[in-house]
Amino acid sequence: MNKECSLSYFHEIGKRPLTYSTIGQELSRYAVKYADQEAYVSLEENKRLTYKQLKCEADRLAAGLQNLGLKKGDRLGLWAPNSIAWPLTMFAAARLGLILVPINPTYEASEIEYCLKKVGIKAIVVSEYYGSRLYYNTLLEIIPELNFCNPANLHCKHFPLLTSIIIDSEKNYKGTLTLKYVMNIATYSQVNQIEKQQEDISPESGCNLQLTSGTTGYPKAALLTHFAFVNNGIITSKRLEMSCKTRICLQVSFFHAFGCICASMACLIRGATIVIPSSVYNPLKNILAINDERCSMIYGTPKMHMDLMTQQRKLQLKLTADVAVTGGAPNSPQLLKEITSELGLKKVINLYGMSESTANSFTTLPGDTDEQMYETVGHVMDHVEVKVIDRKGQIVPLGTPGELCVRGFCTMRGYWNDEEKTQETLSQDGWLRTGDQFVLLPNGYGKIIGRIKEIIIRDSTNIYPKEIEDFLVTCPQIAESYVIGVPDDLWGEEICAFVRLRSGCEYFTVENIRDYCRDKISAFKIPRYVEIVEDFNKTLSGKVQKTDLKQMFSEKWNKIILGVL
Repeated sequence: MNKECSLSYFHEIGKRPLTYSTIGQELSRYAVKYADQEAYVSLEENKRLTYKQLKCEADRLAAGLQNLGLKKGDRLGLWAPNSIAWPLTMFAAARLGLILVPINPTYEASEIEYCLKKVGIKAIVVSEYYGSRLYYNTLLEIIPELNFCNPANLHCKHFPLLTSIIIDSEKNYKGTLTLKYVMNIATYSQVNQIEKQQEDISPESGCNLQLTSGTTGYPKAALLTHFAFVNNGIITSKRLEMSCKTRICLQVSFFHAFGCICASMACLIRGATIVIPSSVYNPLKNILAINDERCSMIYGTPKMHMDLMTQQRKLQLKLTADVAVTGGAPNSPQLLKEITSELGLKKVINLYGMSESTANSFTTLPGDTDEQMYETVGHVMDHVEVKVIDRKGQIVPLGTPGELCVRGFCTMRGYWNDEEKTQETLSQDGWLRTGDQFVLLPNGYGKIIGRIKEIIIRDSTNIYPKEIEDFLVTCPQIAESYVIGVPDDLWGEEICAFVRLRSGCEYFTVENIRDYCRDKISAFKIPRYVEIVEDFNKTLSGKVQKTDLKQMFSEKWNKIILGVL
């Protein structure tokens, strides 16, 4: 970075060269180095897997998938909650050169149908249950042929490319294969051949299609490479100061980039252990897992860390964890301080990025000050360029809000079968437009202001929702806040704040909230509308869909106009 340059551009070159390697080659390397080190511990399943066992089991599954006719470049779906089968399938796909398609475990029939068609999935590995929900029944809704077809060679009218459905179950379901069967069909010689095939897989080839959690319409599928996965794992593990003694309580889902990249890949590089408390998110099981497995690091979204604090207030456990890693959704400085204090941590580490940038673009650095840790999303990742631009595409001065753009090893290859959206997001010279309103500081740290589409324009003045959200949660009675712009005939837009109160604050009113704002923030930033809610609906990655909040406001306002309320 040119220190004399006053524009919002920064390039963190990195002291260590990037590694030209595949996920499969890295697994070969570290399965030897950390052979007897625990890789995954699944408490609900009562299973423990070392790195040596992980490679052996992954190769058995890879050879089995190859026997079913899958070959390099084919898409393998994975529809499952957190379990041992998840990383096992991820590494098996990588060892065979397949492109893994992680699918949100909460998806319903129509969403699964979209995913199967969107990327042309050839085979899919499915968990038997998600909580009490039997996945097979959902599959029957869209694939009625399962009742009578050959499980080793499906012929589906609506999914002509789909040839196999593999269920992680001891029970045989019509038209499907069990995961155990697929792992056992390959011969010893075929399993050994998987290692020899690693040199035929290019680090620059696709390994993962991340289905983005867009605010409108169906998700896009961002194609990520082995090269990006490996190097993000290396750099993230270094920033987090991981070692083979690190034990992570994984609250986030593997299907999200936070789980499969920032957790699984980073842990592989350092021989760290991932503890899976349960298949379905459960705050009580999470905090007990931290205690019982003596976890040193906690992965979670802001909401997940809030839930942990609620449990800790009840249980008052002597936790061994000293670091919390947070990502998936923006944090307020106030929340980060509370997480540190109430969970008895040494520090909280921010991860900022998006699926299209292989999870990370900014991360907290070792030795960061409290201000850097709480007030920013961290420092630019090694070997990554960033710039902040205005609506005309010009780089803005340092400290000025604009849209963050990212370029480097981490950027996606593009959206699968969607050239129009790819060109909108990824420029010909490699810059990825994030859609985030951002401020870049001279030292390479950054701050999220909010999503560009969420900016509120009141009487031609730009108002950034996150600034108001961060302020509102400094109120002792408010646990969470989300701010949106709503139509107004006089000002163009007005501010509406949705807030969730802390437990025991039932009598804290809307007027109390406005009183707290007076003389602390500018009058035009005080929300005209305040809605107090019991909780927020969130995605598994911890995001609140603000389109839902706008819909809630619109429905209530329509009822007021009609005299219903």
